[in-house]
Amino acid sequence: MKYNLIIFLLFNISILAQELNCRVEINYESLPVNNRDLLSDFASVVENYLNTTRYTNDDYAQKIDCSVSIFFTGASSDIDYSAQIVVISQRPIYQSTNNSPILTVNDGQWQFKYQRGQALYPNQTTFDPLTSFLDYYALIIIGMDSDTFESFGGTPNFKRAQDIVNLGSNSGNNFGWQSSSSVYSRWGLINDILSERYAAFRGAIFDYHYGIDIFAQNKQLGQQKISQLIDILWDMYQKSGSINSVYVRTFFDAKSGEIIDHLRDYPDLEIFAKLKKIDPPHSAKYDELTP
Repeated sequence: MKYNLIIFLLFNISILAQELNCRVEINYESLPVNNRDLLSDFASVVENYLNTTRYTNDDYAQKIDCSVSIFFTGASSDIDYSAQIVVISQRPIYQSTNNSPILTVNDGQWQFKYQRGQALYPNQTTFDPLTSFLDYYALIIIGMDSDTFESFGGTPNFKRAQDIVNLGSNSGNNFGWQSSSSVYSRWGLINDILSERYAAFRGAIFDYHYGIDIFAQNKQLGQQKISQLIDILWDMYQKSGSINSVYVRTFFDAKSGEIIDHLRDYPDLEIFAKLKKIDPPHSAKYDELTP
């Protein structure tokens, strides 16, 4: 049954993992009235760009559900803006009406130029603070989705996202595109994803989602697959004393609630004590289930 399901999932990548069905919302309450008027079409322009740009050569039936919430934090002129963005994506769970959260990112480092009525065009060779930023997150969404259906399936998308980071870093734009000690950075996320150091963790993402997909039909096997990913991270923690990874943190920002829901009655509740050490930002969530 296990291998039949895997084959089914792999066969249906073409159905389940497409490009973007993205909803874009903006909040510009902190901006002067004049700038709000100048941004009246911004949400629709960005949404259209993300949903019509082709990021892969694949042609699939069902797009990836995602959302982008843009909170404008400043305007230094009629065209120069700074913003915070929240990116969320999810994918369907096999034989279920429910979805599995894949990505939850809060990025507060975005500066760009925009003029009302401006047309957006993708360009893979030239860095643009607006479209390159959108392309980066589109590729991260697609890559992370692909990793859930095929082990390391998102690599081509992640490599293109890394190319954008390199373009941004070399452009002199250090606003999130360069190495940083911050808790989150675009540079840190993509470099962790493609790092050999986190390859075992990333390779377990597919099995983890196999566990999520099979959970309703075989709870024991589902929990086993989910716990195996935690064991990989626990081994990493024991070797280094901590896990300081933007990638791992991003995973748990999306997945901590899902993990709790699926392991709530797991036979070995010590797993929640491990999670408290592996994932300190969400330790309060694990407290109620820690022996």
